[in-house]
Amino acid sequence: MKIGLGLPIDDPALLLTWARRADAGPFSTLGLLDRLVFDNPEPLVTLAALAGATSRIRLQTEVLIAPVHTTALLAKQAATLDRLSGGRFTLGIGVGGREDDFLAAGADLGGRGRRLDEQMTLLRRLWAGEPYGEGSGPIGPAPLTPGGPEVLFGGFAPAALARVGRFGDGFLGAALPPEHLGGLFREVEKGWERHGRPGRPRLVAQISVALGPRDTVDRARRNLLDYYAFTGRAAAMADGLLTTPRTIRAAVCALTGIGADEVVLYCWAPDPDQVDRLADACFPSASRTAASCV
Repeated sequence: MKIGLGLPIDDPALLLTWARRADAGPFSTLGLLDRLVFDNPEPLVTLAALAGATSRIRLQTEVLIAPVHTTALLAKQAATLDRLSGGRFTLGIGVGGREDDFLAAGADLGGRGRRLDEQMTLLRRLWAGEPYGEGSGPIGPAPLTPGGPEVLFGGFAPAALARVGRFGDGFLGAALPPEHLGGLFREVEKGWERHGRPGRPRLVAQISVALGPRDTVDRARRNLLDYYAFTGRAAAMADGLLTTPRTIRAAVCALTGIGADEVVLYCWAPDPDQVDRLADACFPSASRTAASCV
């Protein structure tokens, strides 16, 4: 069982500390979300810095809003990060849905799904070393990972699930109960088979957590309410915050039970001591292997 950490966004100066502690511990991945019109660190720049501060743990966007990014530049940035990290980069990617992000980027919110499909076709070509197009050559550097970094798609719509089989390596499901997320996992698997893909897609789940004293938990709730205010469901998202070792372990076990290959614990408060608290909650201290769900 792999367990990753989602990085808090409200104090970027602490993220190097988070990364070093996580890299020295049992966690598998460090994830970072993407917004344009919000007070969060830019994920590709930040993960590049964290790549230099770590040696083992994977680095992942959760998820990058691809349609607000220029495709050629994104290809170059992702390949560079894959090289800098020694192949430890995963590009979690999605269409987004916040109108203000698209307005600020001068992008079309309504056509974001079609644009992502076009972007993925071009990204795969560029990572394979093919020319950008007529009058323009290849865009380097070549990624260390053959064919480009691992790509996980996030989202809930049928089109998002179908993209995994067409373009991706796996699926990232965030902030959903196991009974709902399990259905999405099965749809992703069916799409994978329809496209004749070998093996199976990697399935990743994400839950919101805050472990520590009252001020840590309260700050996490405030951050969740702020981040999800645009949805009209901010209170429900904050109510889903898991704040005890028991509830976190139970959620990890439930998500593993529906087929998750990895569970990312997204931390919504900047206290770096949460890294050690979460390690103690989810891994036996002696072996630092994931606690059993039986």
